[in-house]
Amino acid sequence: MHVVATAGHVDHGKSTLVRALTGMEPDRLAEERRRGMTIDLGYAWTTLDPGGTVAFVDVPGHERFVPTMLAGVGPAPAAMMVVAADEGWMPQSAEHLAALDALGVRHGLLVVSRADLADPGPALGEAAARIAATSLGVVEAVAVSAVTGAGLTELRAALGRLVLGLPAPAQGPVRLWIDRAFTVRGSGTVVTGTLGAGELRAGDELELTGADRPVRVRGLQSLGEPVEAARGTARVAVNLRGVARDAVGRGAALLAPGRFVLTDLVDVRVHGDAVADLPATLTLHVGSAAVPARARPLGADTARLRLARRLPLRLGDRALLRDPGRHHVAGGVTVLDVVPPGLSRRGAAAARALTLSGMDGVADPAGELRRRGLVRRDDLERMGAAPDGEPVAGDWFADPDHWARLRDRLVEEAGDYARERPLEPGAPLEALRHRLGLPERSLVEALVAPPLMVRSGRVCVGAVGVPGELVAAVERAFDAGRPFAAPETYRLAELGLGARQLAAAARAGLVVRLAENVVLPADAPERAVGVLAGIAQPFTLSEARRALDTTRRVAVPLLGLLDRTGATLRLPDDRRTVAG
Repeated sequence: MHVVATAGHVDHGKSTLVRALTGMEPDRLAEERRRGMTIDLGYAWTTLDPGGTVAFVDVPGHERFVPTMLAGVGPAPAAMMVVAADEGWMPQSAEHLAALDALGVRHGLLVVSRADLADPGPALGEAAARIAATSLGVVEAVAVSAVTGAGLTELRAALGRLVLGLPAPAQGPVRLWIDRAFTVRGSGTVVTGTLGAGELRAGDELELTGADRPVRVRGLQSLGEPVEAARGTARVAVNLRGVARDAVGRGAALLAPGRFVLTDLVDVRVHGDAVADLPATLTLHVGSAAVPARARPLGADTARLRLARRLPLRLGDRALLRDPGRHHVAGGVTVLDVVPPGLSRRGAAAARALTLSGMDGVADPAGELRRRGLVRRDDLERMGAAPDGEPVAGDWFADPDHWARLRDRLVEEAGDYARERPLEPGAPLEALRHRLGLPERSLVEALVAPPLMVRSGRVCVGAVGVPGELVAAVERAFDAGRPFAAPETYRLAELGLGARQLAAAARAGLVVRLAENVVLPADAPERAVGVLAGIAQPFTLSEARRALDTTRRVAVPLLGLLDRTGATLRLPDDRRTVAG
């Protein structure tokens, strides 16, 4: 299916042409038929040979309904510009063309209507020249009369050529901008819109902007018939399960879950009025949505927009800025960034303007990584810049240069930590995460490379060294003639061996800690087994204490250690034997 929107001044025969082409009545509302003008969006379709099925979005031409017109034109890939031969170019002709140009519509057809009432030549010449100066460029033109039928055959042929020249539908996730919502008895809430990309199926679970829970597709219609699936580009009606009519309206969107950023702050390039001349408050039209926006100029043609509500936007989206007070299309915008950085620091706005000057809105994963340094895969995909290659850790992708700088900083930070705390066995991963400003510990681990290594949750710079002063203090603490005599607490304190120093000495293999402030030389357990093996077996605690020439303060935990390691065997009567 192909979708074409009408455009043109009020009462220039847009709906009459659609009726003549399709045999259907696009003006659905009784008020529209009574007043003879389109007030809301109308829909009709026909089959061309060649060209296939074409669905028309018939938009109102009256100035008061420009927002409605933009809701219909926004998602459509092509437009049929209608100008009446007897009236020629009119104010809404100009505004509608300005809107098409601002939205970047590149495919269209000029139809000069009411050719039975006046010579179509002058109107055709002026309109063609104006259209050629816009994004539409030079378009085919046809003069017709819906009353006499003159030119309708040529119009159908021109429409066929137009739709056959349309590019293939964009690839991407479902984003259906809703342009109508109503209730059908027995079915519930139904919404309609132009599906530009992706596939919708009955039973799909989707996100609905403004709703706090997922919604499910109860049924689908396209061209008035129930279908199991619809693929963009297509006009579709979606029956939503469990959604109240007043919970959804024009400007909302149905989205593939987790595939879009909902944002109220975007950086854009403006195509049209000078950014410096933009009023502070405008209306942003995108898809079928119309949202108040405040503009902050950043560069000659770039600005930051603060939106009144969050919208599902992606890099490269085209939208339109309109000054409703002056009834003026200020220009089109290309979305450059949907998650822009803050501008709180001095000089940040100027730096941001420089960055934006090199961006064109084309999805560029490498560029996004370069600007952001480190991003999750899901976040890049929601922006519309799905990454290539492999993540650096988990689902994190990094700019190669940024990653290399982080690795260098990790070596520096780990070295600084070791110098600041020589008794610790390396820097904790969590401490380094904070120092590097990283969101997850897994990223620190992924950065570790020689000469760094990870041991027990800490990053070490090569082998853990033992300060010489610690070795000297431990040597002074023990009496070589009494290897099982643990120094008293006061003696350890005199030597500067507090809890941290003793823990470091134990990790370095200089001492064995039997209890708090009860330490012996590292080889004491092995030597104790040799001494105890030389006395009568089994032996009591007192006999072991005398043989080892130590105190009960030392003997009790020392024998407990030997029991736990299997060096000694404790009997039911509390005596022991040396094992094996």
